[in-house]
Amino acid sequence: MLKLICRFIFRLQGWTLDDQLPPEIKRCLILAAPHTSNWDFWYTMAAFAQYGIKIRFTVKKEWMRFPFSLIMKPLGAIPIDRSPKSNGQRPSATEAMAQLFAEQEELVLVITPEGSRSLRKEWKTGFYYVAEAAQVPILFGYVDYAKKKAGIGGMVQPTTIEKTLEQVMAFYSKISPKFPAKFSVDNRYHSTP
Repeated sequence: MLKLICRFIFRLQGWTLDDQLPPEIKRCLILAAPHTSNWDFWYTMAAFAQYGIKIRFTVKKEWMRFPFSLIMKPLGAIPIDRSPKSNGQRPSATEAMAQLFAEQEELVLVITPEGSRSLRKEWKTGFYYVAEAAQVPILFGYVDYAKKKAGIGGMVQPTTIEKTLEQVMAFYSKISPKFPAKFSVDNRYHSTP
């Protein structure tokens, strides 16, 4: 039912779903970019609902307490506990996410690599290290406001950080965000033509 509702909303607003979804995606990391508006989240969720993909995303464990858990859990949130362990060491968010892949046979994890809706000229690269450690592909999730198109636009299997992020930036440099002044690809890995 949710799939039909999301398809109806897309059509009503003139949006289309990208049909490049790789088959048999059960373990992967999906980038969600650009991230310049709260609307990005809803278009992304509607696109993934149409694909029939059960996506997950990480939040601080405090967000999974009542009453927030009533909303966060059905949306696919997974709590990350980064409190110090018995040896006093605190795992990084990257280590915690890689551990999720080690613990679960099927996991489609969505990450916003920009980290916020503000302009960031350098992306957080933890997603690369998570995908590398978990040996999973990185899919390019996007919302393009100029084309009114959303979904998965391609993928890359992690090799070196430079080669992988060059492919990521080449893809996202062609996407139109809702607020262009708040979006930039990471120019450390992208040369402007």
